Amino acid sequence: MVDKLRFIKQVQNVVGKKYVFTDKLNKEPFSKGWRYGEGSALAVVKPGKLTEMWKTLEFCVENDLIIIMQAANTGLTGGSTPFGHDYDRPIVIINTMRMSDIHLINDGNQIIGFSGSTLYDLEKKLKPLKKEPHSVIGSTSIGASIVGGVCNNSGGSLVKRGPAYTQLALYAKVNAKGKLELINELDINLGKTPEEMLRNLEEKKYEKSDIINSNKLASDDQYSKIIREIDSSKPARFNADPRLLYGVSGSAGKIAVFAVRLDTYPAPSKNQVFYVGSNDPDVFWKIRRDILSNFKTLPTSGDYLHKDCYDAAKKYSKDTFVIIEKLGTKFLPTLFELKRKVDHISKKTSLLPNNLSDKLMQFFSNFLPNHLPKRIENFRNLYDHHWIIEMSDEGIDEANKYFIEFFKENNGDFFKCSDKEGNKAILHRFTAASAFGRYSAINADKIGGTMSMDIAFPRNERNWFEKLPKDIDEMFDMKLYYGHLFCHVLHQNYIIKKGVDPEKLKEKLFKNYDLRGAEYPSEHNVGHEYEAKDILKKFYKDLDPTNTFNPGIGFTSKLKNWK
Repeated sequence: MVDKLRFIKQVQNVVGKKYVFTDKLNKEPFSKGWRYGEGSALAVVKPGKLTEMWKTLEFCVENDLIIIMQAANTGLTGGSTPFGHDYDRPIVIINTMRMSDIHLINDGNQIIGFSGSTLYDLEKKLKPLKKEPHSVIGSTSIGASIVGGVCNNSGGSLVKRGPAYTQLALYAKVNAKGKLELINELDINLGKTPEEMLRNLEEKKYEKSDIINSNKLASDDQYSKIIREIDSSKPARFNADPRLLYGVSGSAGKIAVFAVRLDTYPAPSKNQVFYVGSNDPDVFWKIRRDILSNFKTLPTSGDYLHKDCYDAAKKYSKDTFVIIEKLGTKFLPTLFELKRKVDHISKKTSLLPNNLSDKLMQFFSNFLPNHLPKRIENFRNLYDHHWIIEMSDEGIDEANKYFIEFFKENNGDFFKCSDKEGNKAILHRFTAASAFGRYSAINADKIGGTMSMDIAFPRNERNWFEKLPKDIDEMFDMKLYYGHLFCHVLHQNYIIKKGVDPEKLKEKLFKNYDLRGAEYPSEHNVGHEYEAKDILKKFYKDLDPTNTFNPGIGFTSKLKNWK
């Protein structure tokens, strides 16, 4: 039996009372997912040093507690929070965002990112060196962590770089005997004991000579070749790809990560966003094949948006767009915390409606002026399908010449964005994910549920735009389609009609995806929304044989020792 009061005092003595939350109001921002899932926790602990995190882990293991590691809590499938109330041990959430240091090593060609470091901060740190991190858009916009991306093999939008991946990391695991171990795979000599290693890393007490440059990878070195294989019947990237499961990479919270070592990338000297529209999905299929097979320079990114999703994002993501554009992503954690507190208060007061924060934000957003450029708006009126393609350096002229010739004979058109138009187009696309949640919150009483599907289609799939059988299609009130078209990863969000059984509908959708040779999830990881495939289950069990970390993900057991 856990002595809960004793445990709370132990962690308070290490991290400080200010950073240990035990009351419901303060725990909720961490125990409820950004878009999906929630559950109860004994405590939320926010260590400020790597050594404090290690001591917290020791206390958790000594008291036989479940540990859920969490950074920015921006996951989309509930994989970084508790899910439900049917665990066999109390849960402690360890939030890592106070440990946000980033070290530049090897002349800036690599970095060490601590467990709470963000892509946004990394992008700023690398800019003076004319370098870029793995992801510069998408997850950067919502303040996501570096480690979170690696743990989930997040692919993002970047066509040349592929999923976030490394074989170099420093992490803790609980072995089969129930003992906590610190595993140093950073290839940096840091000392012998866990406390010494963590202290030396934190205080940067290591020399150039301590850094080992071996053959271990700090990024995916195969993806630019894989993406060009347009006739392959296998998807380009997906979470259960054994090629990308290694230690921290793909670990999905089954270990506690202190730091990762990653490659950086030379920043291009010039970038150009092309806005492409068409009413024929086959046109985008042709463009994709032409660019990937014939272009000398691969695109930087290429993100798709259907007109219905465009409209939903314009209406329901406007406030998110404006906040990021004006205040940056640094403000988002504060906003999310404030939002959750408002909702918690509204739940406790019968006079106030549920989801009050969403309703208030939506009300005020109606008074904001149109935030989208005229040329993009004109394309919305002309075309069903929108593609935002970014090229760099030599690829700019290559793409411009290609599009001029291509649209002489094919349905659609394009234009070269100004810097302002390009930034707004990209931000509009990436805030589209929040439209789904906002619409659901406001219309909770009118809908039968929601589904957010993250699907990787084969690279040779011609019919990439979904056409559902009538018996499935008529079960939806709304379908919102967006994604990363060059790698055939589509995010397909559905609003379900009242009276429809969501689980039976999900089964039908998955059967439809299976018939098309798809893999799922592609980059959001299984969380508590998808069943983990056998290869993932084995990987999780090897990492965490006692099922101490993040139990239950991928519909696996929540019980100790995987019972």
